[in-house]
Amino acid sequence: MSFYITTAIDYTNGKPHIGHAYEKVLADVLARYHRQKGECTYFLTGVDQHGQKVQQTAEKEGTHPATYVRRVTKGFTKAYAALELSHDAWAETTHEEHKACVQDILQKLFDQDLIYKQHYQGFYSIRQEQFLTDKERDENGEFGPEWQPVEERDEENYYFKLSSFVGWLRDFAEKNESFIIPSNRRNEFLKAIDHAEGNDLCISRPKERLRWGIELPFDTEFVTFVWFDALINYISFAGYNKSADSTLPDFDKLWPANVHVIGKDIMVPSHSIYWPIMLHAMGFSDAQIPSLLVHGWWNIKSASGDEKMSKSLGNIVDPVELVETFGVDAVRYYLVRDISITRDSSFDIERLVGTFNVELANNLGNLCNRTLTMLRKNCGATQSSSYDDTLSEQLREKFVSTLASYQQEMDAYNIDEALRHVIEFLTEANIYAEKQAPWSLAKEEEKKEQLITVLNHMLEAAALGSILLQPVIPQAIERLHKQLNIAELQSDLSIQNLKWGIIPEGHETAKPKPIFPRLTLEDAE
Repeated sequence: MSFYITTAIDYTNGKPHIGHAYEKVLADVLARYHRQKGECTYFLTGVDQHGQKVQQTAEKEGTHPATYVRRVTKGFTKAYAALELSHDAWAETTHEEHKACVQDILQKLFDQDLIYKQHYQGFYSIRQEQFLTDKERDENGEFGPEWQPVEERDEENYYFKLSSFVGWLRDFAEKNESFIIPSNRRNEFLKAIDHAEGNDLCISRPKERLRWGIELPFDTEFVTFVWFDALINYISFAGYNKSADSTLPDFDKLWPANVHVIGKDIMVPSHSIYWPIMLHAMGFSDAQIPSLLVHGWWNIKSASGDEKMSKSLGNIVDPVELVETFGVDAVRYYLVRDISITRDSSFDIERLVGTFNVELANNLGNLCNRTLTMLRKNCGATQSSSYDDTLSEQLREKFVSTLASYQQEMDAYNIDEALRHVIEFLTEANIYAEKQAPWSLAKEEEKKEQLITVLNHMLEAAALGSILLQPVIPQAIERLHKQLNIAELQSDLSIQNLKWGIIPEGHETAKPKPIFPRLTLEDAE
């Protein structure tokens, strides 16, 4: 079984911020989880490098757009390396095989009479880089701030017959509830379908205005606009229509993609309207249309309340600086623990510090430290014991229910909820330790059997809980597993067959060292 996950590719007319980081870490956690399940997993991310804004910025700097995007791309690769992303492929839309794939698709659609040339006179949004219709006007007949600045244009361009497929998309969405995840995003999508009725999609720009793009194969005086460039990365870098000597993967083994991870700001119209219709027009069946996992935004707290992060406000949070200050594990954990895909969240550095300290340092870290210390001091290694009691049985049962809930939530992309179940289990293990008080049992020789059972259970709980956290904080868990000495044991385990009893008799552990040193707000100063 395979799992193909992609994220939206980032536009190289800026630099990465915490919103980019969240989306990529979200996808990375899901990819690592599916690898744990034993699935053949392919994780694609990358950058969108064409467009008018890139050309204009490069011109202002007096440099070539190719030089400009190479420099900006390095900022994204640096950020994602700092976040320990495990992507299998990196998409760049200036890649020659991608450009060839785009041109091949455009030619086939043109040959099928699905692309036509038309004169247009009207309004154009500089910000959104698209032509506007009266449907974009507000109740006062004005184009809102989301479109500004707006200017009048008079030019010829090529259009894709989007409106011919709106009826199909409406029927498809009604039959496929998993097309958009979570379900609370569907209403916005349904409104957007009505908006698309009767409107075709402009897919070109004349070279006299924009040269930094992929030439139309049937008219070299035009370049293709973003929709028939950036969106196609999802299939071009998965091997669609690849050349015979290509090193790209076999498309048929990957597609259909399981899910595209995107922000709510690009759900409509690009990903939920344009993209599925493009695929359908290219001949993809309904079963080959991927789902969209649509997440909310990271806002930021201010004196006047929560506000959207933006370059103009100067409130962007740099993920690289955050990792350098608090460490990659703290940042990754906070990003997927403190936000749900169903809503927006506000970045709060106090929450980052507090969540790490309470759930990892105080909880998992504390459990591991005292377990390893007492086990090495009193037993040397795990031993068999005939002792059992209600508390031990309850802890074992708690893991069974935790594993089931964890899998259910992860399969539904609810990482925050999956983590909540793991933390509750680790909390229960610490409560178990407090009630059993192995430090007291160690003082009474006649309670040796009970001590062995308790320490075995504490070690087992720490090992199992850490395995469930591994997709989120892989670096920390790798260090922890060296202390638990379970790396080799894990090679035979997947989430599918994980169960109580993975630690064998006679198992020795290493000396405990702090894995989760407590953070302070002073670290950020």
